[in-house]
Amino acid sequence: MKLATSAAFNRWFGRGWLSAGYLFLYLPIVALVIYSFNDSPIPNVWRGFTLKWYVALASDREMLAGLWLSLKIAFLTACGSVVLGTLSAFALVKYRRFRGRTLFSGMVNAPLVMPEVVVGLSLLLMLVSIQRALGFPERGMTTIWLGHLLLGMAYATVVIQSRLQAMPPQLEEAAMDLGARPHQVFWLVTLPMIAQSLVSAWLLTFTISLDDVVISAFLSGPGSTTMPLVIFSRARLGLNPSVNAIATVIIVIVAIGVVAASWLIAHSERRRQREMAEAAHT
Repeated sequence: MKLATSAAFNRWFGRGWLSAGYLFLYLPIVALVIYSFNDSPIPNVWRGFTLKWYVALASDREMLAGLWLSLKIAFLTACGSVVLGTLSAFALVKYRRFRGRTLFSGMVNAPLVMPEVVVGLSLLLMLVSIQRALGFPERGMTTIWLGHLLLGMAYATVVIQSRLQAMPPQLEEAAMDLGARPHQVFWLVTLPMIAQSLVSAWLLTFTISLDDVVISAFLSGPGSTTMPLVIFSRARLGLNPSVNAIATVIIVIVAIGVVAASWLIAHSERRRQREMAEAAHT
């Protein structure tokens, strides 16, 4: 009887803490979405339902330009981070002994533990020196992308490296024993096995790039203000519900992307399991 009571208490206690954690994380987001439809110009005073802030957002050229720039940079950052992260992860997992491996591993992981202020300042000084010597690149979209790529590559490497380390090496060895060349093993065996980690790394780096403020502030130039920088500059003067509207739009975009990616990952996993089962029966 005591054991059953203790087990029930532990179960409900754990569920309570889990629910409290979810409320702490997601209740502010829900409140932000609700107040984006608030008719009052004061963000935290409810006065009725309205869509006027979304209508005003449609004519806010500065915010829309910042959103479009942020989406372009985030897309390019995610794609570049996955490519570079895959190459780095392969070097660290498949080639465990090579000259400078420790230094290479430390440099790849350094952006994960280095303060973004230090990363942004060091990149700014380096790019300014390069610009004075060569005449390019100008501070703008390209320099912001390079800064985000440095940070995103580190996160992508960690995600993809963990998947490569968990993948059984016998699969690649069997493919090579059957006559497959190294590039065929990569495209036909390794890549499908790590596809989920590639999608996860893409989504993670896209999100990190989309909401970055510190590195973007150091590397941005005239006419290249990202959406987080626009919001940050307006926050100094007092936020209005139009900021809630743009945040709701971003939440919807990210939510759709996460749901679509989750569905694709689950669909590919079910198909892989089905193919493995059919192969086992034959």
